[in-house]
Amino acid sequence: MRLLKHLKKEHLDRHLPRAHQYLLAGIIPLIAALAFFPSAESKQNPARDYIALGPAIPANFVPPLPDLETVVLGSALISHLQLEVKPGDSLSLLFRRAGLGPQQVADITADSAHAKVLRALYPGDNLVFDLSPGQRVEALELVKTPLESWKLTRQDDGHYGLEHVLKEPEVRQVWREAVINDSLFLAAQRSSISAGMAMNLASIFNGVVDFIQDTQPGDRFGVLYEELYLDNQYVGVGRILAGEYTNQGKTHLAVRYQNSDGDNGFYSPKGEAMRKAFLLNPVDFTRISSGFSPARLHPILNTIRAHKGTDYAAPKGTPVVATADGRVTFANYNSSFGNLIVLKHDDHYETKYAHLNGYATGIKAGTRVKQGQVIGYVGATGSATGPHLHYEFLVDGVQRDSRRVLEQQEIKQMALSKDELPRFLQETQPLLASISAQSDLVRLALLDTTTTSTNNNTTNTTTAANTPKAASSASQKR
Repeated sequence: MRLLKHLKKEHLDRHLPRAHQYLLAGIIPLIAALAFFPSAESKQNPARDYIALGPAIPANFVPPLPDLETVVLGSALISHLQLEVKPGDSLSLLFRRAGLGPQQVADITADSAHAKVLRALYPGDNLVFDLSPGQRVEALELVKTPLESWKLTRQDDGHYGLEHVLKEPEVRQVWREAVINDSLFLAAQRSSISAGMAMNLASIFNGVVDFIQDTQPGDRFGVLYEELYLDNQYVGVGRILAGEYTNQGKTHLAVRYQNSDGDNGFYSPKGEAMRKAFLLNPVDFTRISSGFSPARLHPILNTIRAHKGTDYAAPKGTPVVATADGRVTFANYNSSFGNLIVLKHDDHYETKYAHLNGYATGIKAGTRVKQGQVIGYVGATGSATGPHLHYEFLVDGVQRDSRRVLEQQEIKQMALSKDELPRFLQETQPLLASISAQSDLVRLALLDTTTTSTNNNTTNTTTAANTPKAASSASQKR
């Protein structure tokens, strides 16, 4: 269209010979037609961008075969063909797109183990074919990530061998921090921290920071995490190793630690688990539309009655998580509660999750769940004026205000055992030294921890490496 707009007649007369003008006059309508005619690739883009809309490619549609890269392997010419898996694709459709027939699919999936691997296709995966001149599949690689793939190679007997390829990346530790002026996610974005990492960081501190009510402008956070590189090229993010969150002037620290049983978790420098017995909120980053109250005007019945739970307003479909480890005792429709899940946690505690739109896969009576596990999705079933979660917290069968119970620390914080603590202090020392060398707030918090421990005449709760001086030395050594 720019060509149509800018190639004025006088410009043509001035700069082009008459013969070229006639040629261009015939080409311009063709360009204009092509500009408004959607290509096969453009039809596929919406499916790539909006996977939730479902397959955008008809099952019988086979796009043109892409250009092949041909190389000499030994004495044979081998063609490399790479196809990206798109929503709605199947193995047979991908083989047809590569110009291969059903027999080749049958040959390469004859072994049940091969079939299981190749049928676990997800959008974004890549299939890389090595084809002989006769279109025989010499090798096929299913690339899941830059670091993981499954490769099938044709053997002399005509069968295919399967290899699980795992590449070892170079791991680099990265520290990033941000100040919250608006929201956690926008602050993370400004500091090049992904939304997924911000969510993980929030889940780490969910037991000590109420991200619904307590966050304020001026709060700050930092995260020490791994970046993965392959042949000096960035390929992704690894684990979060440590983090800090300063809420209203109080700094909370968390470091990753794998205990002697092989379980991973995050702990404070004293060895107290960041994972509390109960999470403060069963839904992330929503708002409380109605709190626990002995007398509330019911929005439907229009009468004054007790509201024995907390309502979280959230969009339909928002994930709901178990606030503690437990067992499902009820997962069904229950009158005014609509779709309801009840979890039993021990002899004293029980939680209820009402008005759900649906249940997570596998959630039924008798199922055991872990804290933070998705158990259902926000809805408006039963007596509800709009999408929200009604959450109840029961102690010995009586509804209590969960937020008040947890804020008063009636439920004790979990901590490492005395036998585990020395090992924890030794192994987390480098992480604490690393972040304290980069964050003034962390350094002050660690200093406060050391001072408090000294005043209480406790031992083995801090190490020399946690002091600012030792952190500085560790930083210089790095």
